[in-house]
Amino acid sequence: MVQISPPAEAETTQRKDPKAPIVQDLERLLAALRRGALAFLHWLTRLWRSSLQLRVVLLTMLLGTVMALLLGSYLYQRIADGLVQARISSAQQEAAQQTRSAQAKFTGADRTDRDSLKSLAGDIVQSSASPGEDNSREVILTRAITNQRNVIVPTVISGGSGNIGLPSIPQDARNQLARNSTHQAVKIITVKDQQNRMVPAVLVGSRVDIPTAGDYDLYFVFPMESEEATLAVVQRTFNLGGVALILLVGAVAWMVTRLAVEPVRRAAHVSERLTSGALDERMKVRGEDDLARLATSFNAMADSLQSQIRQLKDLSAVQQRFVSDVSHELRTPLTTIRMAVDLLHAARADFEPSVSRSAELLHDELDRFEALLADLLEISRFDAGAAALDLEDTDLRDSVARTVEAAQHLAARRGSELQIVAPQQPCMAQVDSRRIERILRNLVVNAIEHGEGRPVTVTVGVNGTAAAVMVRDRGVGLRPGEAGLVFNRFWRADPARARTTGGTGLGLSISLEDARLHQGWLQAWGEPGEGSCFRLTLPTKPGVPIGQSPLPMDRSTS
Repeated sequence: MVQISPPAEAETTQRKDPKAPIVQDLERLLAALRRGALAFLHWLTRLWRSSLQLRVVLLTMLLGTVMALLLGSYLYQRIADGLVQARISSAQQEAAQQTRSAQAKFTGADRTDRDSLKSLAGDIVQSSASPGEDNSREVILTRAITNQRNVIVPTVISGGSGNIGLPSIPQDARNQLARNSTHQAVKIITVKDQQNRMVPAVLVGSRVDIPTAGDYDLYFVFPMESEEATLAVVQRTFNLGGVALILLVGAVAWMVTRLAVEPVRRAAHVSERLTSGALDERMKVRGEDDLARLATSFNAMADSLQSQIRQLKDLSAVQQRFVSDVSHELRTPLTTIRMAVDLLHAARADFEPSVSRSAELLHDELDRFEALLADLLEISRFDAGAAALDLEDTDLRDSVARTVEAAQHLAARRGSELQIVAPQQPCMAQVDSRRIERILRNLVVNAIEHGEGRPVTVTVGVNGTAAAVMVRDRGVGLRPGEAGLVFNRFWRADPARARTTGGTGLGLSISLEDARLHQGWLQAWGEPGEGSCFRLTLPTKPGVPIGQSPLPMDRSTS
């Protein structure tokens, strides 16, 4: 019986790869390098965008680099062409002189047998070559491709570097001599020098006539090692000079832009100081140039702004004091008038109908006048910065319930139904309940007045950072651009509409100031025929920023 036992657990499960820690370390290193590269790129981008001086200097250096490269390349090419042309000219002259000397020796030879000619050819080639000198040359004597004679002198090569031979001669040079033997064949070729480096060389070929052996080609190879060394020196000089020139251009651009940018930076600093309230801050005027005129004009503008701001502050203070004084001074006679009006209103049943109606109108208008006076006093406190909060933990659902209950009589008279949509959990926030209920009262009364008898919905919501109350009506709505105007003092969407609820025109303005005092938002939305929506968003705790309002405000709001 054969038993098949299961493989060992240690061999089949959880075999650790010894390379895993190395791979993880490498991944962490690559991630760190990537983050560092991104941070460095972000820093460079911010520096590029924030520094005008840096942009001017870098662009100037870039243009200087391009011009230096173009000019340096042009000059280098001209120098190289000049050296090559000079070397070709001297090579042609030397080759012509050596060719005439070699032809004279061949022509004056006493013996013309093969061995004698071979020995003479070797002597001529070696004497014509000059290896190891500054103007070195190698010599090759070979049979012309058009020579068909039987007496053959083998190819002779001077014993210089040993790197130049018959394969170094291009075929088109030999063909050129075959076509026209009276002119030299000149080519630029590449050969190896004594250090086995490839260097350019001038090849000059000429035709000689060897007695009984016929036409032979005599080639002179002039390596341009000295020219290469000269060009290397020129290139190093251009490189160093170009770098020095670019750095000099950058330094000049830095100094020039500094002269132009520094006054602008000082003007920006002074502007920031002026914005922060330091109205006596001014720029220093130096010299009589354009920058000095700029500083003078800037200072004159600052003087004018300071004078106008002071005038506006004085006028604002006078206005605030006037409103406050008038409001307080009106309270004493208003109290007396209130007592008289209350007596007349209480006894209106004993009067004639016209007099009775006048007593009612007087009573209603006096109520409105008192409300206007109270609103003016409240506005004056906001303008004077004397408004303060009395914070307490408040459930906004209770505030909404009290506000809606107080407005039920007005809603019933206008035919509007008030609806409350609130969550089951408390909507707690640390607020001044008196001011918040005043905001809610203004919003609800405003919705009833403009709701055209349609339902008005009051929605309450809360999230982690904010609590909100939204009042939505379905009345006349707001035209484009009016959502930002409804909070202006004494602004009305339709000046021809009569005020039927005794509004003063300051309710929404005071509501906005109350919301700002709580570091909250009061926003409006509306469209003609779609109604309007006002949303109050308050932080749940003082000093905690509002991340997002818990209630959306758009056309879909129910």
